[in-house]
Amino acid sequence: MKTNSLGLPAQESEIIAQDLNVLLSNFQVYYQNLRGIHWNIRGKRFFDLHVKFEELYNDSQLKIDLIAERVLTLGKTPFHTFEDYIENNQLLVGKNISNDENAIQLIVDSITQLLKIERAILLKSNKIGDEGTNSMMSDFISEQEKTIWMMNAWLS
Repeated sequence: MKTNSLGLPAQESEIIAQDLNVLLSNFQVYYQNLRGIHWNIRGKRFFDLHVKFEELYNDSQLKIDLIAERVLTLGKTPFHTFEDYIENNQLLVGKNISNDENAIQLIVDSITQLLKIERAILLKSNKIGDEGTNSMMSDFISEQEKTIWMMNAWLS
């Protein structure tokens, strides 16, 4: 079996890097959705939500960088064009959302889809002992599950 410079199976690592690029694309769309609802939110909850959405998009920006750096660590090139992001996106694109409940629902729906992608990556990375990717996916998953819980509590 051929291994890469990290000592991981080369072919499987390449597949994981491709999956991480899909995750990267979806995170870029999620990030832009968050910017949009941050800018456009209206209503009596404006002040609280405006700050919360900024917190979420700042966190997403950090995760985007971590994902891209992991792709590089695995020896591949991270996606970096809007064309790639749109082509690989699986999230709903939130356009002109100013209603608080619609904005929160967009976040829940987006994170739910991100979790599906992350869990699929985690299964593959776990099979080959890719602890770097495992750790990152585990961290993302536990944070996002808590965010979904909080957003669903807000919606109810």
